[in-house]
Amino acid sequence: MAEAEALPHSLDELEALVGLILDQARRLGADAAECALSADLGLSVTARMRDVDTLEYHKDQGAGITLYAGGRKGSATTSDLSPDALREATEAAWRIARHTQADPCAGLAPAEQMARDWPDLDLDHPWAIDAEAAVALALEMEAAALDADPRITNSDGASVNSFRGAAVYGNSHGFVGGYIATRHSLSCSVIASQGEAMQRDTLYQ
Repeated sequence: MAEAEALPHSLDELEALVGLILDQARRLGADAAECALSADLGLSVTARMRDVDTLEYHKDQGAGITLYAGGRKGSATTSDLSPDALREATEAAWRIARHTQADPCAGLAPAEQMARDWPDLDLDHPWAIDAEAAVALALEMEAAALDADPRITNSDGASVNSFRGAAVYGNSHGFVGGYIATRHSLSCSVIASQGEAMQRDTLYQ
């Protein structure tokens, strides 16, 4: 994942799209509405037996929308975050909500229970690593493990993973909140043998 590459949508953009969905829900006549939007990207590399096994690039986005009407509930999802697609998904959730069975327990939590202030959890730590560097690191990790002892004769692979994503949730009580978070991992699993005995172990961080 190159340092210069931006997320598919920023937090501000996702928050604006949440507002579009909630406005559409109000216009349709929903008693209450909620939605969650996300946009992610990432890189995964696996090396096995001193060669590249897999190289995957991830880029994903989606929205989940739920509308309530008289105790009835309708939900719709979409991977298209264009305004037109989100309006269509909101209308689909509304059509479902108008025909489902009423449930007195369906709906949002009371407005007074919505969070208004929350701490910065310091979740966003991008890793400036591209595919070439990730491949080199995975090969280096596995080679170090295979060369550590002559009894290590096989490998389940070494992996390098890096992901970054933005997520926003909003509802008709006036709550809108979001965050950007990253997750990174390194792992290596090798197999040692001696006589007829075999043992596998893994390091993950």
